[in-house]
Amino acid sequence: MGVQFGSFDEICQTAALVICPLIGSTQGIEPSCYSRNVEISGTLIFQPSTIFVHVVALFMTGIMIFHIRSKYTAVGRKEILMFFYLYAIIELLAFFLDSGIIPTANVSYPWFAAVYTGLITAAYTCLLINGFVGFQFAEDGTPLSLWLLRIAMLVTFGVSFFVAIATFKRIAGFDYAKPIGLWIIYILWPLVCTVIYVVSQLILVFRTLEDRWPIGDIVFGAAFFTVAQVILFAFSVTICDAIKHYIDGLFFFTLCMLLSVMMVYKYWDSITREDLEFSVGSKATVWEVKDPLLAGGADYGDEDSASNYTHAGPPASLVGGVSGKQLYQNGAGGRGYPPAMERY
Repeated sequence: MGVQFGSFDEICQTAALVICPLIGSTQGIEPSCYSRNVEISGTLIFQPSTIFVHVVALFMTGIMIFHIRSKYTAVGRKEILMFFYLYAIIELLAFFLDSGIIPTANVSYPWFAAVYTGLITAAYTCLLINGFVGFQFAEDGTPLSLWLLRIAMLVTFGVSFFVAIATFKRIAGFDYAKPIGLWIIYILWPLVCTVIYVVSQLILVFRTLEDRWPIGDIVFGAAFFTVAQVILFAFSVTICDAIKHYIDGLFFFTLCMLLSVMMVYKYWDSITREDLEFSVGSKATVWEVKDPLLAGGADYGDEDSASNYTHAGPPASLVGGVSGKQLYQNGAGGRGYPPAMERY
């Protein structure tokens, strides 16, 4: 399949994308082969296998968010959390759009599809900026770093949402018959952001880290992303025909994208170390006694061990004028230790 700049014709004939029913013509572009539908309680559900992957993705994203939140002092924690929050929202929205729970004929579908497009663009923008957090151009976790990230995400979301809805509705000079702007933000922008992120992280690892194992996470993540695109845009129809329409390329695309996102988490986790001194998470904390008064076997000075009640003689107890040492010492006048049983 040849991909032409600015054209979704061949792409949508191969892959059942969310935006395909809204571009090309008034009826959209229908894929030549797509997954079988199932009927549940009178409701027709599209892409059932892909819907299952969306559910798994939501579950795995919740686990990753939980672990990221538990690393309270890790570098870039708040910034990377935004990326995973966006990914979770995208998967939740894709669950309703891919399954047909929100029908393509419904008047709200173009608006949900535009929001979906804007969220994808914002997520890749977030990933791109997270690629530069490790270089500490702005200290991570500070209001400057967080607000720069939020503003960039908001701007890209707003621009993408407007371009998408304007293309679907044929307003402001945009046309669904020639969706060049939509092609740039939906196809080209994610590719550019991914390439820049991978290159920046390779530079970061080679220049600042002694451990080279994180390179494996980067390579696997890039490989899963590449395989996802190739399967969706090149082999979707072949897979669909070979497996009798039970699954298509969208299933493997969603699965590989989940694996690539998991590699982003794995990479971030491998290059960050938590400061246990300030951690209040679930990990066990190693306590170190630094106060000499609490450490065993300390050598105390005379003025620390001497009693304040000594008068030119051995230290005496406050009770009976006899110290414990005098009472239990062996020899004349002493009871010895341990004391013998006495009857009274």
